[in-house]
Amino acid sequence: MVLLFIGGIGAQEVLLIALVVLLFFGGKKIPELMKGIGKGVRSFKDGMNEIEKDIKDTPDDKKE
Repeated sequence: MVLLFIGGIGAQEVLLIALVVLLFFGGKKIPELMKGIGKGVRSFKDGMNEIEKDIKDTPDDKKE
């Protein structure tokens, strides 16, 4: 499955992007950056699960 916005990105392009990120942020900042991204993803998933739970727990208005 090829994502439309990526458009067939290969291993060389991924390597080049990783090298540029390493040059911009440095080796010491990358773990902190990944930790922050992980916390953001976890928070997003928790929010989505909470919304799904709220939707399932709401009573149906059609039973009145």
